[in-house]
Amino acid sequence: MEEKGFNTINVIPLVDVMLVLLTIVLTTSTFIAVGAIPVELPKAESVGKTQLKTTTIEIDKGGTIFLDSKKTTVEDMKGRLATLNRITPILIRADRKIALQIFVDVMDCVKTLDFKKVSLQTERRQ
Repeated sequence: MEEKGFNTINVIPLVDVMLVLLTIVLTTSTFIAVGAIPVELPKAESVGKTQLKTTTIEIDKGGTIFLDSKKTTVEDMKGRLATLNRITPILIRADRKIALQIFVDVMDCVKTLDFKKVSLQTERRQ
């Protein structure tokens, strides 16, 4: 008995699968383009919008540390930061000519207190 080879391929199941995948992609892409599923939110008298204020730590050329524009030390800064919510954004602005140890002390303090949103402000090179 001799086996016959395939002369043709049935592509109809392949087309069916591709159409289903295309439908899924087109359906989900509308949600992605909008950014969210449209929802009408219920009305309320008091609308609570909790916006966290960014806390700024600045270090000048002389190595003086400022927390929200108030002169401070690393120990005092640690005590003041300990009272803040851990998701409060922290912005560090340091002069490029400061001693590295001062910057490391500030970063260690922020890291020890386990803040989640910490950024370092820099300028773009020209």
